[in-house]
Amino acid sequence: MEVHPAPCTVCSFLHRRPAVLRRFFFPYTFNHPPNSPNHRPRAIAKLQTSVEQTARAGSSLSAPPLAHKVTVHDRQRGLTHEFFVPEDQYILHTAESQNITLPFACRHGCCTSCAVRVKSGEIRQPEALGISAELKSKGYALLCVGFPSSDLEVETQDEDEVYWLQFGRYFARGPIERDDYALELAMGDE
Repeated sequence: MEVHPAPCTVCSFLHRRPAVLRRFFFPYTFNHPPNSPNHRPRAIAKLQTSVEQTARAGSSLSAPPLAHKVTVHDRQRGLTHEFFVPEDQYILHTAESQNITLPFACRHGCCTSCAVRVKSGEIRQPEALGISAELKSKGYALLCVGFPSSDLEVETQDEDEVYWLQFGRYFARGPIERDDYALELAMGDE
């Protein structure tokens, strides 16, 4: 590490301002010559590292992230999309940047609109709140918050089907009866 002398604090503060402002706001201030008793030098530490030193230390330069081939079988549209996605990017976002249209709604991993079933490969989805751990273990994933960990082949699912798998047992307690009185009250408030 080398230490280089720098101008004093006052001088460096003034020189960062336009000349007009220096004359207007600081008319009685001037630059201190280096041998002046008012000159207080600052030390600026300059860290010098070369590529060789970094490589010798064992750390590597930031390499581009690996990209994996993602194949999406879109059941609703009868299409198959193949594209490459870097490990550090969401699958849905990358597909859209390549003008590939896939189903989605919230983009936050909270609904099941972009739900897929993994046929092969691995997907990392730490923010997938819309799918339970049980469904994740059965191979379901969300494209909007999913990162590929390997080459991946997935198939889109019907949103209602996935929603039923996740919540059906909680809400399937028989038919829901229509309450016209409650509906009238709700409509009357508007």
